[in-house]
Amino acid sequence: MNQILYTLFGVMFRKRQNILLFQSELIAYARTLCRDQTVAEDLVQEINLRVLSGAAIPKQHDDAKRYLFRMLRNLHIDNLRKAKVRLEYSAEQERLLSEKSDFEFNEIEKLVVRDAFSQLSDDHREVLFLIDIMGFKYDEVAETLAVARGTVMSRVSRARTELMEKLELSKVRPIRGTKRL
Repeated sequence: MNQILYTLFGVMFRKRQNILLFQSELIAYARTLCRDQTVAEDLVQEINLRVLSGAAIPKQHDDAKRYLFRMLRNLHIDNLRKAKVRLEYSAEQERLLSEKSDFEFNEIEKLVVRDAFSQLSDDHREVLFLIDIMGFKYDEVAETLAVARGTVMSRVSRARTELMEKLELSKVRPIRGTKRL
């Protein structure tokens, strides 16, 4: 048992030593990529974490350096993509919230629809969200969910039917016809 622990600590120590050799160069490269000291330090910390938690780095000095720089660059690109997706999602949410429909739901109707939507199965709720709320096309949803286009179409049909049934079964009804004098 002790031998295994010594071996593990030895591997981690060697990895840490390899990383420390390149810290200042990695931070300088990260600053060049993202032009922000804090973000650069975060990128390098993420690289450190990945290497210490299991990523195998080459043993040769030059190979290890190239590997860590490539890892840093790829992580930066991934972060840019994530930020772009978040920005697009936020813009889409803003657009959806700002659009006014011809028919406005009152608060009770909104609650009833939300409640019925939350009662749908996971598959139905997911496909309705992507198609009806986010405005994805059937092919986009099929690719996202890794299913056939026909499967998406049938799920949407069944989900809409189920949602309508749940709305009709709701016991919540608006109060109509009561006038106060």
